Amino acid sequence: MTYNELCNLLFEAGIENNRTEAAMLICRFCNIDKVELFKRSNEDFISDELDAAVIKRCSHYPLQYILGIWEFCHESYRITENTLIPRQDTEVLVETAAKLLPEKARFIDLCTGSGCVAISTLAMRPDCRAVAVDIFPETVEIAGENAEQNGVGERLGLMRADVFEPSFMEELGTFDCIISNPPYITTEALELLDEELSFEPRAALDGGADGLDFYRQIISSYGKYLNHGGTMLFEIGFDQAESVSEIANANGYSCEIFKDYGGNDRVAYLSAK
Repeated sequence: MTYNELCNLLFEAGIENNRTEAAMLICRFCNIDKVELFKRSNEDFISDELDAAVIKRCSHYPLQYILGIWEFCHESYRITENTLIPRQDTEVLVETAAKLLPEKARFIDLCTGSGCVAISTLAMRPDCRAVAVDIFPETVEIAGENAEQNGVGERLGLMRADVFEPSFMEELGTFDCIISNPPYITTEALELLDEELSFEPRAALDGGADGLDFYRQIISSYGKYLNHGGTMLFEIGFDQAESVSEIANANGYSCEIFKDYGGNDRVAYLSAK
């Protein structure tokens, strides 16, 4: 099919950014760059892989999983159905961490998924070291691959562990900062998500009945693993600033909120009172 034919197919399937996505699919599965694509835009591109990818995308299977790689901050990440898709909103968490971490900081990234938060933070802060933790072995493996691919493997330790069983922290020592983009969608709201989100791992989205289970657990149980003056940084839902602040205050922390590029509350920064 030609580039324009693919654009039309995606448009008819209800894909909003059909022209951009058509270009990405052809470039990925026909192994050409965008300059070459637009020189050959009237040409038929023949590829079984492309045809299969188009069928998936027209059924609203996420583009990111089809491509198998996605840009986040300035790095490229391998992603699969086992990992949450990195989103631009989360870049605010990384930028805030890179700005606020002390010199030569050691931090831990809980619920790391693809590793994008820890890895991009380390890429911005070559003086820092980190440990990334996830409950699923598949995601820990992917995070390790992404760390090596992006040149921070020597500065990132990896561990499979359950955030709700914090005893694993005993062998890791203490940290200058605990960072997390935890599951924070309410269980009820998960049933109302749009079609594409339904393909992402439920465990990476489900924050419990009120979406706050992980914040309660980490804020109440992990403070003892912080160095003196240590802090916590969380991505939060746009409507969770007040609730997370209340949890922080109840556990002896002050809480500062940072907004994302759309003006929504997105990052909670906790420090001891």
